[in-house]
Amino acid sequence: MGGVSLESAKNAAKLSREDLEAVIESSYDGIYITDGKANTLIINKAYEELTGLKREDMLGKSMRDLERQGYVSKSATLMVIEKGQSITIEQEFNTGKKLLVSSSPIYDKEGEISLVVTNVRDVTSLFHLKEQLKKNKELTKKYYSQIEEMRLQLMNSNEIIAEDENMLRTLKLAKRVSKVKTTVLLRGETGVGKEEIAKFIHKNSERCQNQFVEINCGAIPHTLIEAELFGYEKGAFTGANKEGKLGLFEIADGGTIFLDEVGDLPLDMQVKLLRVLQEEEIYRIGGVKSIKIDVRIIAATNRNLEQMVNNNEFREDLYYRLNVVPLTIPPLRERKGDIIPLANYFLAKFNEKHSMIKSFSSQVLKYLFEYNWHGNVRELKNIVERLVIMGSGHIIEFEDLPKEIKELYKEKIIDIKEDIMPLKDAVETLEFKLISNSYKKYGNVRDAAKALNIDASTFVRKRKRYLEKTML
Repeated sequence: MGGVSLESAKNAAKLSREDLEAVIESSYDGIYITDGKANTLIINKAYEELTGLKREDMLGKSMRDLERQGYVSKSATLMVIEKGQSITIEQEFNTGKKLLVSSSPIYDKEGEISLVVTNVRDVTSLFHLKEQLKKNKELTKKYYSQIEEMRLQLMNSNEIIAEDENMLRTLKLAKRVSKVKTTVLLRGETGVGKEEIAKFIHKNSERCQNQFVEINCGAIPHTLIEAELFGYEKGAFTGANKEGKLGLFEIADGGTIFLDEVGDLPLDMQVKLLRVLQEEEIYRIGGVKSIKIDVRIIAATNRNLEQMVNNNEFREDLYYRLNVVPLTIPPLRERKGDIIPLANYFLAKFNEKHSMIKSFSSQVLKYLFEYNWHGNVRELKNIVERLVIMGSGHIIEFEDLPKEIKELYKEKIIDIKEDIMPLKDAVETLEFKLISNSYKKYGNVRDAAKALNIDASTFVRKRKRYLEKTML
């Protein structure tokens, strides 16, 4: 059998009672001794100091009664008597202390347990260290996820190029709203640059030093989106990571989360997102404890949310929660002043990427400016890269343009009355028609003049002359 040997007990018996009591009392460890029936015999001073319990409350009492009365959470002494071997456990006392307890049996000559000696050590600092290590492990996982997330985003980030008045007004509003925590809903067609505006808001906010996490709600399968957004506890479902997983909302804590294509969220996830907005807390899958989060939410969509609300495809209460500050990003055809700067920016970028030295001819720039760009900035970027790669020479010419652009600019037949008229009058008629159409299309002198490849002062002078002539 284990425990203290009978020979050791006999040697100890040769010491006087006073000697034993002095040894026990002077021990740094707490010592608690019972008889073989768990009745308390000896308690030293260290035990009192460590546990916060008093000798007079325990001496002579059975450990069974003391455990039942809540003095200790569980008794190692009783475990020793039951199992006949040494036991080490973590023990909590009604004073709030948490200690490491080791109990060992002493056997008499008949092989029965005559005494149980318990040593108590204060390992509170070890418990704290254990907890801290656990927290550090969680933080390490979180920081790794943040760094990986930011690395992927920085690889795909572009600078905002804005010279057009319409876009500059949009950026001015975005900068103003960046200073407050309120939710922003970015509206606009596909490819207008909603992601870049979201990053612009984040970079100009008080959260700029914290993480920006982007989620494309339409790209994540419906069966996985809850786990991606909110994470899960270990063992939450078959196939889950055995350590559990942090959700993107936890990763974004303290920063900004960008919910792109928010209109694609399934209805059940819309309910859970609404709760996040209202309560500022999440629940992991398989978890029962709420997790408080501090996240600024920017949502974006190219869909008609109002129509979706009417069709019961999008929750009305969530719509109003997201639509606190709506911000519409104009399509590229409504900010013509950005087309040439963006084209030149992408040209420089792809020249560097593909180790080339290409430039646009003035004719190509004119056609790029005139094109309507239904795919917006994204379409412009893709076409510029195609021109850099596929262009036959160092100068990108009209022939290099894609078919969809060239077809729009075939020479147009100008309708002139079949009657013969002086050439000067015909030229003036055509010129006035082009000036009028250009001004009607663009609504301002600068863009209308640029479309005709003349300077603004010439445009104003000619338009004024023709208008005065028509009034005569």
